Amino acid sequence: MTIGSHITVFAGRPVAEYPADLGKASRSGTAWRLEDPDYDNTGEFLVRLEALAAEDWAGQVGALVIGNWGGAYDSAPPIGRIAAVLPRFTGLKALFLGEMTFDECEISWIQQADITALLEALPALEVLTVRGATGLGLKPLRHTALRELTIESGGLPADVVRAVGECDLPALTHLELWLGTDNYGGDATVEDLAPILAGTRLPALTSLALRDAEIADLVAVALAGAPVVARLRELDLSLGMLGDEGAAALLAGQPLTHLRKLDLHHHFIGAAVLERLTGELGAAGVELDVSGADERDWDERYIAVSE
Repeated sequence: MTIGSHITVFAGRPVAEYPADLGKASRSGTAWRLEDPDYDNTGEFLVRLEALAAEDWAGQVGALVIGNWGGAYDSAPPIGRIAAVLPRFTGLKALFLGEMTFDECEISWIQQADITALLEALPALEVLTVRGATGLGLKPLRHTALRELTIESGGLPADVVRAVGECDLPALTHLELWLGTDNYGGDATVEDLAPILAGTRLPALTSLALRDAEIADLVAVALAGAPVVARLRELDLSLGMLGDEGAAALLAGQPLTHLRKLDLHHHFIGAAVLERLTGELGAAGVELDVSGADERDWDERYIAVSE
């Protein structure tokens, strides 16, 4: 699986290009996409960002989608410059950093940076999505407005996972981390996830996605007794290398019948355990996605998104 197309909706708003779609899209009801169309560090991305921020309706912009800032495969986003401009978007509630397809820059090639300044610049931000984790950083902080945090990667560094767990995010209802593989820097362990699984700093969390994980079985074993699970409505372990060990641990652990949805699609669970999952949870009314079954041996398994 690769990311082959751009999103068309973000934070409930249709995505439109700035400035190409001016006059064709609602100024306030649109997620405006900004990028360098030539991907060669011409500085055009910053020119477009400044131009949008200078519009007399900039305060009505509720969502921004940042694509390739120019040479994302070898240059990190200019976080300082972006953070300095963002407060001019006084109505901004949602931000996507790094929304690129594989032909623009493979997910594990995207050069990122410390994103702490973005959250500090936007105390009212409610949705933050980041794609790519090479060079990604985050310092633990308190943010009282953030409701959804997603980090998509082919390999999420352990220090970023720990930083997320050390943040105080009292309003966060959805957390989504693509853990990836160690081959692309995804060196987080279940011990690094412990503060998240405890849920102490995430009192409002109802949706947890630990996706695309090489260590999916170990994550499932940890979730079987994790305090945070009891208050979740949705749990997502899709896109990873989940097999019989992890699935059996979920069945043997704390009850999951309170979940509205359990997403395990792209997995390596055998037919016998899969039948138990479907029978026990399906009968309880849990919406269960177990599509994409593959019973190949361990040494041939793979996560869905890596490079």
